[in-house]
Amino acid sequence: MIKVKDLAFSYTPKPFIENVTFEVNNGEIFGFLGPSGAGKSTLQKILTGVLRHYTGSVSVNGVNVKSANAAFYEMIGVDFEYPSLYEKLSGNENLIYFASLYKNHRDIDALIKSVGLQFDANKRVYEYSKGMKSRLNFIKALLHNPEILFLDEPTNGLDPSNALMMKDIIRLEKSKGKTIILTTHNMQDATELCDRVAFIVDGKIRTIGTPRNLIMSRGAAQITYSYIDESLEKFASVSIDSTAIDPSLLAAISCNKLSSIHSSEPSLNDIFIEITGRSLQ
Repeated sequence: MIKVKDLAFSYTPKPFIENVTFEVNNGEIFGFLGPSGAGKSTLQKILTGVLRHYTGSVSVNGVNVKSANAAFYEMIGVDFEYPSLYEKLSGNENLIYFASLYKNHRDIDALIKSVGLQFDANKRVYEYSKGMKSRLNFIKALLHNPEILFLDEPTNGLDPSNALMMKDIIRLEKSKGKTIILTTHNMQDATELCDRVAFIVDGKIRTIGTPRNLIMSRGAAQITYSYIDESLEKFASVSIDSTAIDPSLLAAISCNKLSSIHSSEPSLNDIFIEITGRSLQ
């Protein structure tokens, strides 16, 4: 669905994005994961045809983005991190206006209800909280039922309940066959949502892989457990591939004295720091 080869771009004489090559499969959620200023949003703007002064080749669904036209924008939906809405219009009026720019659009009332804004649909957007604006901006990207979604920090600034709701909608769009590009510095979102992620630092892709493979490639996970011994709770840990020969664990299980057990794989943030030497935050 997306093919990028030898991409380079800069805002100044100093190189910013360099030697970027990757492909995104149809129906995949592909994440760009990196700290602020890494180049994630710039890369998204290139993929959506906003920035065209680059070198290399970039195609989206077979279209060279340098020659993107109205048909191209019927095909993609974009949710940038900062909402682009008309503050003096209501939420409903914003969606009616933006829907008029496309040949077809989805049911506006259903979209508003899907993000919990049905009771605020007739309020002026300047009365909305930051989270409400984020949710409205998100469904604006879904209005014309695009084949490809570009989502930039879609859960940023949302409380846990609304963030979960947004992630459920993203999964629903994927189930309909949509290809989704997710740019984020939130490793939990990336772990939960993405089929594959690309680690980006200083305009370069350091590695690409599935969240699970990246995590498990860094060594065996640890099992941490506690057990009762002579009326005292004791704690121990063992690598997951050695549980069958760990005497304390086996004894605790056989005597029914195990009080807790959990695995402690490294997080995607841990892997990012190990590979890039940088934090996601």
